[in-house]
Amino acid sequence: MIVAVFRAHRTEIGLGEEYLAALQRMEALATQMPGYVSHKGYVAADGERLTYFEWETAEALRAWATHPEHLLTKQLGRERFYKDYHLQVCEVVRESRFRRDPDAE
Repeated sequence: MIVAVFRAHRTEIGLGEEYLAALQRMEALATQMPGYVSHKGYVAADGERLTYFEWETAEALRAWATHPEHLLTKQLGRERFYKDYHLQVCEVVRESRFRRDPDAE
């Protein structure tokens, strides 16, 4: 599995409806891409937005990164929506899970 962590501070325009429309469109596209697993977004107290993506393979993530509409939206993000951003792409080397059985309580 490949994980992409996208952290960004938004501009004033990036806090508005134009950004929200672009975000919703990108979410709709990403979730339909082969190899997409999941994503979740978080906003920190200082306003930084973090989005955590999971992809089955590096190739799947690369296909998303080079999708023509995504390329245009990334450029729009640099021009209008973001003060700064930081992207990290990581390969999962270990994973563990725990889930409490609700019937055991």
